[in-house]
Amino acid sequence: MTLPVAVFLLGASFGLEELSMKMMGTMTIISAGVSIASYGEVNFNWIGVVYMMGGVVGEAFRLIFIELLLKRKGLKLDPIIMMYYVSPCSALCLFVPWLILEKPKMDAAVQWHFDPVIMTLNALCTFALNVSVFLVISHTSALTIRVAGVIKDWVVVLVSVYLFADAKLTVINIFGYVIAIFGVYLYNAQKLNEAAVTSASNSTQESQGLLGVSNTTQHKYKQSGIPEMELETIVVRDSKENIIQQ
Repeated sequence: MTLPVAVFLLGASFGLEELSMKMMGTMTIISAGVSIASYGEVNFNWIGVVYMMGGVVGEAFRLIFIELLLKRKGLKLDPIIMMYYVSPCSALCLFVPWLILEKPKMDAAVQWHFDPVIMTLNALCTFALNVSVFLVISHTSALTIRVAGVIKDWVVVLVSVYLFADAKLTVINIFGYVIAIFGVYLYNAQKLNEAAVTSASNSTQESQGLLGVSNTTQHKYKQSGIPEMELETIVVRDSKENIIQQ
């Protein structure tokens, strides 16, 4: 199970995604492609896979909780305030493993250099990344940003192959990512179809609402003996007011 499937299942369990076999199939295709590409890695290591799976579960929960805080009614937070709450928790989660794993190595080293410029640039990049992630989730969903992450990973791989001589792609890598990108295409097609259906449904409801307002208004003012031309003006005015209120 890779991250898109984990995010989808968790999102469905929290009521953020509709659990459908069609979407589950798409997530499975993406995950299968990523898994094949990973298995084709030259230095494949099962211990690394176990660590990765732990990271998958943690990242899935993180994205789902972010979406809940950004979009759930009564808890809607903007990205900056979200960062205000998330940053201390992230620092604490990183401090504990640093204390256990990294600090002993730093103490044993003869000397180590702290570069404030690199640290500042790193912090700024991290801040920009987190804010952009929060913005995308607030306008789409945790699942969408995870699916988009597949394309990002593929771009990173291609740039790495171009820049570093020791980075190599195998046929299995390429085959796996082609499958994953095909899954991303299917996901986009499904989302566009859902958006079109939702838009058509909203237009129909709005038209029915306006028709109901028009009929009610005409019936009310006809009983008052208002002339026909003046009645049409009143109906248009009441319909516009109803649109604004909606």
